Amino acid sequence: MTVSGSELLDRARTWLAEDPDQETREELGKLIEAGDLQALGERFAGTLQFGTAGLRGELGAGPMRMNRAVVIRAAAGLAAYLKATGQTGGVVVIGYDARHKSADFARDTAAVMAGAGLRAALLPRPLPTPVLAFAIRHLGAVAGVEVTASHNPPRDNGYKVYLGDGSQIVPPADAEIAAEIDAVASLHDVPRPESGWHTLGEEVLEAYLARTDAVLAAGSARSARAVYTAMHGVGKDTLLAAFARAGFPEPVLVPEQAEPDPDFPTVAFPNPEEPGAMDLSFATARAQSEAPDLIIANDPDADRCAVAVPDGSSAGGWRMLRGDEVGALLAAHLVARGVSGVLAESIVSSSLLGRIARSAGLPYEETLTGFKWIARVEGLRYGYEEALGYCVDPEGVRDKDGITAALLVAELASGLKERGRTLLDALDDLALAHGLHATDQLSVRVEDLSVIADAMRRLREQPPAELAGLRVVRAEDLSAGAGGLPPTDGLRYTLDGARVIVRPSGTEPKLKCYLEVVVPVTDRAALPAARETAAGLLAAIKRDLSAAAGI
Repeated sequence: MTVSGSELLDRARTWLAEDPDQETREELGKLIEAGDLQALGERFAGTLQFGTAGLRGELGAGPMRMNRAVVIRAAAGLAAYLKATGQTGGVVVIGYDARHKSADFARDTAAVMAGAGLRAALLPRPLPTPVLAFAIRHLGAVAGVEVTASHNPPRDNGYKVYLGDGSQIVPPADAEIAAEIDAVASLHDVPRPESGWHTLGEEVLEAYLARTDAVLAAGSARSARAVYTAMHGVGKDTLLAAFARAGFPEPVLVPEQAEPDPDFPTVAFPNPEEPGAMDLSFATARAQSEAPDLIIANDPDADRCAVAVPDGSSAGGWRMLRGDEVGALLAAHLVARGVSGVLAESIVSSSLLGRIARSAGLPYEETLTGFKWIARVEGLRYGYEEALGYCVDPEGVRDKDGITAALLVAELASGLKERGRTLLDALDDLALAHGLHATDQLSVRVEDLSVIADAMRRLREQPPAELAGLRVVRAEDLSAGAGGLPPTDGLRYTLDGARVIVRPSGTEPKLKCYLEVVVPVTDRAALPAARETAAGLLAAIKRDLSAAAGI
């Protein structure tokens, strides 16, 4: 919908009259005075919507940005929803990371909850997102809020909402909360008392750390030596405490990235998957007199876990493992420990998990993208998503947890080390048992979201008949629902020996294409050729898919 200049100015002036933040008031006032309709259009042409992981966007003034006014409205909508569903008087626990404005957004949320008659409890300081997810069930809360933009750029912040089961919101709750947000007429109508909420003590963190003991097997090896980066986020203290409790050697820190810094000065994007983000970790590992066994990285809110391993064939001597590789390794490790329950993953993750589950006689489920879906699988024992997210203790944290995942990786690496083996050897074992499952991603970041819409439309109107010379045997439009899954904006192509999924990101302005090829392997000597074949097929699929999507 096109918005006229006069309407934009009217919207901006109305917003300015009730904006509680001096910083965004000054920003907006200057734009109004300058008559900058382009900038005002970017801020007032709509409102932020709940995506894969709640609200997320760039800091700034207006309903299309993250700011105190947007957060107060979101909190008021959540409070109204909780009261409408009979949760009046319940506890809402609130966590936050160390990004710009996170503490302000958390305090505003607490004030709104208190003003609505709910009992608000703030975590004691910036802490990992999984601590908040744990605290919801530990405290018997009716809901939880985490203020974080996870691995997004420094200019962003976000707002995750959980309900009392400890899982992130899914339909219809998200739409019902959004309707309550829209019903907030004026911020002046939202009570925000100066008191009436409380800040929790360290006991909630201690309870989380005590729960991490459940992740490891009693008497398991604990000898793996790790280099660790917190990526300028909040994971360091919690991870070090968890590793100390478990009896692992103290990880060597990447000093330049150890402490929280909302400007993320050493990385373009604070995401271990992004090119260059792990360079300091590799340098730290190479500088050690005693070579470490692995590198572990958390993203800034420590709900994701990345792993790198020594690899003499790679430049610099280290190789990042893909999320699908870590996901399969952890699943196989848990299966070897004799766990029972459902193994689950999202549709964009490797099909190898399904083969591991079937081989072990365990139930397996596939969900839509996002841990809000994975965590809700009934009987879940382990779930993962290729974007470095792993739920290894669903009874403790019903979300991805980069701290407990790191512990489990370290346990696996320790057991292998004591047998003279490595994580790469374990990956070879999986390829021999189930075929080589190689995955890759074609990810396109855009400034103009219409580029993504155009690519999706083009693929729907002219679906490819083949990719990399492999025939497309089935093309599914996920917006119509597929395989019993709820509808979502995405496309899935099943090929002879390969699979492709295309979807807009729910957290960033990206079009993401998830690629997988499966190459049979007869013996260990055939692995190098199989990897070469897989790499060639993935590169060709990328090329052909780019052409088909016009990106």
